[in-house]
Amino acid sequence: MTFHDVRFPASLSFGALGGPERRTEIVTLANGFEERNTPWAHARRRYDAGMGLRSLDDIETLIAFFEARQGQLIGFRWKDWADYLSCKPSCAVEPGDQLIGTGDDVTTEYPLIKTYRSGETTYARPITKPVPGSVRVAISGVLQRDGVDYTLDTTTGVLRFVDPPDHGAQVRAGYEFDVPVRFDTDAIMTSVSSFQAGEVPNVPVVEIRL
Repeated sequence: MTFHDVRFPASLSFGALGGPERRTEIVTLANGFEERNTPWAHARRRYDAGMGLRSLDDIETLIAFFEARQGQLIGFRWKDWADYLSCKPSCAVEPGDQLIGTGDDVTTEYPLIKTYRSGETTYARPITKPVPGSVRVAISGVLQRDGVDYTLDTTTGVLRFVDPPDHGAQVRAGYEFDVPVRFDTDAIMTSVSSFQAGEVPNVPVVEIRL
């Protein structure tokens, strides 16, 4: 799949409307009970980039970005201002934010994940587009050095340690991250008079699997 490792202008995604979408198949039985199932292991996020436009200059920037991606053809990074940190929005990123694995004296590769919790229920979301320079890593509380103790593939979100973490050692990481997306339309319909009247164009963006 074609992907440009470039972020949609963050100033335009700020104020965009969107969030996670699930797909649930529901069958109502003759007795009134339901059977529910989902073909998706992970949510898919949708956004409307048009909601972040505030000036005619913003529209020009949007169209240039759209043309460079050739509409729906090429994916790109998107900053979801409501969910882009490994920690709570009110906190700063710390190396102990997320448990991404436990050492076994053998494994050297650990994909980044973000765990969402509600009561006793958890969901582990794969993080494939960490923001370069934002990632901090610790093993059993000991801060690791990027380029010395490990390397990070910012195109896949996989950490690779020089030496495998000891058996039972907690591997943790803190980071900022983007969402891999594409435009969900091949047409951007704009009108100067409509925009000046307060009407913004609809610019759908959808998360993609990589």
